[in-house]
Amino acid sequence: MMYGLGSFLYVIFIVIAWVMTLYTVNFYYLAYQSQHNSNHEKRRRLRIETMSNNNSLPVVTVQLPLYNEKYVATRLIDAVCQLDYPKDKLEIQVLDDSDDDTVDIIRDTVSEYKFQGFDIHHIHRTNRTGYKAGALKAGTKDAKGEFIAIFDADFIPPPWFLKQAIVHFVDPKVGLVQCRWGHVNENYSSLTEAQAVSLDLHFLIEQKAKSLTHLFMNFNGTAGIWRKSCIIDAGGWHTGTLVEDLDLSYRAQLKGWKSLFLEDLVVNAELPVQMNAAKRQQFRWAKGSMQVALKLMVDVAVQRKLPVDTKVQAFIQLTRHIVNPLFLIQFLIFPILLGMHYKLYAVSWAPVTGIIIYVVMGPLSYLFVIRKIWGKKWKTKARQYLFLIFFASGISVNNTVAVFDAIFGKQNEFLRTPKFGIVKRSDEWRNKEYVLPFTKTTLLEIFFGIYGCIAIFVSIFSGNPIFVPVIAIQTAGFIYIAYMSIAHSSFKKKKSGVIIKQDYQKLLTDRRRLLFQTRDTAAVNTEPTDAQNTALSTRRRADGIDPRENIQVSPLAIHRRIFAAGIISFIILGAGMALYGYQTTIYPIDKAIGYLERAQSSQTPEEIASYVQQAKELLPKSGNPVWSFPTARTDFGLIQNELDNIVSRSDALLTVATQSADYNTGLTDIHESIQVLENNLTEAMPYLFVSFTNIILSAVWIAVIFLIFAVMRRGRARFKEEYKNQ
Repeated sequence: MMYGLGSFLYVIFIVIAWVMTLYTVNFYYLAYQSQHNSNHEKRRRLRIETMSNNNSLPVVTVQLPLYNEKYVATRLIDAVCQLDYPKDKLEIQVLDDSDDDTVDIIRDTVSEYKFQGFDIHHIHRTNRTGYKAGALKAGTKDAKGEFIAIFDADFIPPPWFLKQAIVHFVDPKVGLVQCRWGHVNENYSSLTEAQAVSLDLHFLIEQKAKSLTHLFMNFNGTAGIWRKSCIIDAGGWHTGTLVEDLDLSYRAQLKGWKSLFLEDLVVNAELPVQMNAAKRQQFRWAKGSMQVALKLMVDVAVQRKLPVDTKVQAFIQLTRHIVNPLFLIQFLIFPILLGMHYKLYAVSWAPVTGIIIYVVMGPLSYLFVIRKIWGKKWKTKARQYLFLIFFASGISVNNTVAVFDAIFGKQNEFLRTPKFGIVKRSDEWRNKEYVLPFTKTTLLEIFFGIYGCIAIFVSIFSGNPIFVPVIAIQTAGFIYIAYMSIAHSSFKKKKSGVIIKQDYQKLLTDRRRLLFQTRDTAAVNTEPTDAQNTALSTRRRADGIDPRENIQVSPLAIHRRIFAAGIISFIILGAGMALYGYQTTIYPIDKAIGYLERAQSSQTPEEIASYVQQAKELLPKSGNPVWSFPTARTDFGLIQNELDNIVSRSDALLTVATQSADYNTGLTDIHESIQVLENNLTEAMPYLFVSFTNIILSAVWIAVIFLIFAVMRRGRARFKEEYKNQ
């Protein structure tokens, strides 16, 4: 039974390792393709030539899908209205599904620009049918433009965007042009830096490689332009998945349309600064990708005109988030194999070789790619990559839930990623609306963090300390995500309530007026100058709206901090109890097995008796850890009797001549008996981890965590009710 369970887990572990290795190797294949292709430079020269020779520009519709974005809606509309493009050939659709103050902010902003002669429309839906895809679908029906540019709320398109991007549609087969994302708040925190380098690698490796070859490339949902006829030919926007952009781009390419990625056209955007917001975004991407895989992979596979490598790459891209549950399964299995003393390698140098391969194929290869892409600036990106390692490990729990949601067909609401208008390090978001609450997924992250701490001790006490650094890095990722999720769930309350709508509108109007006066024609200046900030600050104080004086920490925020401290303290207590339990229950038996191994290799009765006696003292006197279906093999009372028997036989062997056949036969018989006891103890080891006591303690521990979570939710609901009544 022992060998059957160990072998089964080991096979799963190895299969997962090979699958994850294939996905990793695919990334390096794309890295090679992105760096050894001259098509990109040809496209850049084509754009310059076309722009100099083209005197006629097509009509373009710019769509801005928004939902409750009061902190960034005006910034986006300002930037779009400053595009260097003829007014008579530019239509702007603000697709507004908001149900808060954003509606009034957008309405006033659109009215102002309409008065200035812009062809701009505020399309407000009171029913969010289809969410973002539904809004885009509704807007496309009435779009005047031959081409449709799309920008999400967190983006800030530069003035030159349309003129430089639209020329790539000179090829009638091009249906989509995707530009690279930049980051206005890249250096805000370790979280934004991790997301920044992750997105940069996605665009500069994956998107670039696929655009330069015949592989399928996806639309990233924003900062791109579609040919309207391509959208219609591909079947329009579908609302059945959470990633309408990926869905449409694949259907378009199945129809024969081309997609281009423009590396040197960068559109800045705001990265999520709250951990729960970043997790929500990652969840949507992970689940949506799996949804599209289930929806379109058969169509891709049976398409005869597609090359084999295109089909393989499409499968890898759509299913790549499957590595998240695979990673977690491997993370769970490995400590169990170590605790069972399963023979993971045949030679002593195998672990070192495995670690070296892991480092070379992982961090070192990524750092080499980063050095190749960013040149002299590679050190900054290398630091960000270290943050990404922790982020990628910890976010795997969130993404695993997303993958299983997609596989089992669970329907989710399209939950947008909240934006707070954060650009500088000094910008604050905790006292604003849209801050997301604590989520149940964090409980799983806490579990994996504690499990990782236990795995570190198992690795040490099982004689495999070489694996500790790898386990520690992964564990640190879970703890980092869990801690940030808890810390970012709190928010502050304004003492005097929200800023009244009229005053807020004055601030927005003042800001736009100042932006118009100082607008740089080369790029969009997204932040006011020091003089402008002074003017705005003076205006706020004149209106009695100085946030520095009117903001204080609410009682609920204090309670949340107390709860967060309580959860962290309880986690530490649980880890301490787990360590104590391991040292008092598992470690003595593990040590006893070590003494028996020494006894088995001993060649004298004296040494055998000595080692067996030490093992005997460490083992329980009675009991059976296998509480489900106990057997005689794992009964500690019988094991103690057999150890006494071995000691007696060893003493009796002292009277036998050492060179006789009886001596050798007796020694061999004792060694075989010891081997049987070793096997029995190793079989009992896994059941010690899941003893009845441990199950009860774990259930109590989880129940307390859920209780704290329930109290936090009740407090948040009470706060919302008080907030409504003010």
